[in-house]
Amino acid sequence: MRRLAVVIALLALALPAIGAEMPAATRNGGDIYQAFHDGLADPSCDQDGSSARWRKHFASAPKRLASQDDEVLALFGYVVDALREVHLPTEYALIPFVESGYKPGARSPGGPAGLWQMIAVTARNHSVPIRAGYDGRLSPIDSTKAAVRYLKTLHGMFAGDWRLAVMAYNAGEYRVFGALKRSGQVARSADPDKLVGLSGITVAYVRKLHALSCLLDQADDREDWLRALDRPVPVLSAELLPADAGSLDRWSRDHGLDAGRVRRLNPAFVDGRIVRGDRAMRVLAPIAPALGAVASTAQEVPAQEVSIETAVPAAPAAGAGATVNQRTHIVSRGESAWKIAHRYQLDLAQLLARNGLDAHSRLRPGMVLKLDADPVE
Repeated sequence: MRRLAVVIALLALALPAIGAEMPAATRNGGDIYQAFHDGLADPSCDQDGSSARWRKHFASAPKRLASQDDEVLALFGYVVDALREVHLPTEYALIPFVESGYKPGARSPGGPAGLWQMIAVTARNHSVPIRAGYDGRLSPIDSTKAAVRYLKTLHGMFAGDWRLAVMAYNAGEYRVFGALKRSGQVARSADPDKLVGLSGITVAYVRKLHALSCLLDQADDREDWLRALDRPVPVLSAELLPADAGSLDRWSRDHGLDAGRVRRLNPAFVDGRIVRGDRAMRVLAPIAPALGAVASTAQEVPAQEVSIETAVPAAPAAGAGATVNQRTHIVSRGESAWKIAHRYQLDLAQLLARNGLDAHSRLRPGMVLKLDADPVE
């Protein structure tokens, strides 16, 4: 018994968070999309000519989100989380698609750089560091923090109208205020399509984002696209770099991470070198799997010290004559077939077939769905 107590104490040290909440290393891609969709200010979709034009222009966006070889879904999730944390509409998460194609290292000939395509003056005005060896505009951490803070300010300036806010993000708030005044409008009841004096590019900005939103929403009913999203996606986290860190490659190896991926996510560090500034530095990286650290620590406890008495016995198997209970689910407002299938770990096609539905069927609150196949007589 004394020996067993020692083993339990060692395990308690090795596993300090048994039963505690630990950050997940991955999450389902479908959940990222659902969080985006749930946060939209305007989830309705139209079929006007301008939207059709921009849907065609951004047709690659759903494909990139679905591709396992593209890191855009993880970045998209990072931005969606940042917006939802401060209660902003998730239409703003589409801005990097328009500005940079969600490429952290994107540079434009005129000077803008990064996910949000900031120019140097704007970056410095929003406390984004730019110095030798480090351009914070190319940091998804620094640039997203600044962009979200700016969007929150604009959102408040324009009475919570996301359309006016993105116009101001594109053209500047004073131009939008001037257009409202010239048009005899006020922010709380404005019609952005009737504002006078704004460029066609600024007016089209709203249509681009709305078209992108509808493009993703219409993909919601496409089974193949949903299946492609239904995969583990790394959760990205802003990790504090230690004072002695000299390169991203070394830091990545020390944390068991893919150095190439960490570099791609952090092009702000020129050639992957960590050049110290006057503030704490952070790197955007996938959360290292917590179980990996637990396993390596647990291996230090000799196998012979683990008592078989600590094992949990398996539940007895059901008898051959056990009664099979058919599970059902009552549809709530806002639920999709994909979300229900994911909740119960079912294949979407099977769920639809069991209920006489297809990919274009609409669920109504109160509908009762069969989750299990009919028993074979």
